[in-house]
Amino acid sequence: MNIGSKSFAKSLYPVLALALFSAQPAHAVRLKDLASVKGVRENILIGYGVVVGLKGTGDSSAEVTGQSLNRLFGKLGLDVQQNAAIKSKNAAAVIVTAKLPPFARVGNRIDVTVSSIGDAGSVEGGVLLVTPLRAGDQNVYAVAQGPVSIGAVADGTTKNFPTVGRVVAGATIEKDLETNFAGKKNFRLALHNPDFTTAARVATVINGELGGRFASARDSGTIDVVVPFNYDGNSVELLAVIEKIQINVDSRARVVLNERTGTVVMGEKIQISPVAIAHGELSIEVKGDAKKGRPERVTELKSGANVADLIKSLNALGVQPKDLTAIFQTLREVGALQADLEIM
Repeated sequence: MNIGSKSFAKSLYPVLALALFSAQPAHAVRLKDLASVKGVRENILIGYGVVVGLKGTGDSSAEVTGQSLNRLFGKLGLDVQQNAAIKSKNAAAVIVTAKLPPFARVGNRIDVTVSSIGDAGSVEGGVLLVTPLRAGDQNVYAVAQGPVSIGAVADGTTKNFPTVGRVVAGATIEKDLETNFAGKKNFRLALHNPDFTTAARVATVINGELGGRFASARDSGTIDVVVPFNYDGNSVELLAVIEKIQINVDSRARVVLNERTGTVVMGEKIQISPVAIAHGELSIEVKGDAKKGRPERVTELKSGANVADLIKSLNALGVQPKDLTAIFQTLREVGALQADLEIM
């Protein structure tokens, strides 16, 4: 592979170093970092509430806020006419969201996010009133209340997103999720990055660990596991054993280019077939046999050069990010780059 360029982009060095680092041989990874157990996930909660105690930064004329305050006063025993217009810039209507962790139990506390839905200027310093939080089944699983914080100061004069805040540990779980996890007879593991080779390896390694055929790869991203009789009623211990298993991950050869930042990330198994490219003052040539007597500023690689060889050459000669994009686009177009190419 011959590469010639008159420009020397020192700023590209960290980018190429990152790409070279990613090209190193793959190491074993814990299964718990590669896959998730079906059914073990977070659930989204949502509710409507009112933030009060604002310093004139609340909703100016939002009808929904007035209606909410009207109903609130009625529940508190105050005699307010049903159609009375209540306006206060010290209150703001908000949507409250939270994530219900898997296996959350009654009494556990979780953080909530508060987002203004009216024309409030800020929710800083306000207090969220009691707000029921519902899941997709319309059941109330948590109740939120507490002081709202909008985060750190951005530049000394303005705040980061003053109409969005958080109430740390502001919601209390009020309803358990009905599960009999320990008594499950089988599990389904879902790979975060589906791959047939990796799925087959996971099933093989699990079977070796458990001493029998208990795991099978259903497809490139799914592995079914049957609970062995000696773990019957103790599935938690079984998963504790399985999730520590080390797996050698396989993946497709891939190049990702970010033209805005100049970032290049490449996999380890990229091969380059014989090809010749001309791009401005940059020339590239990959041949089956290396030739002697080449110019001093030309680096030559044999056919079948991998990404490590390519990155070493680019580091030695210096190539600008825009040239890298053009190089890989052209290589992909002519079928010389044996890898997937993604440009962000």
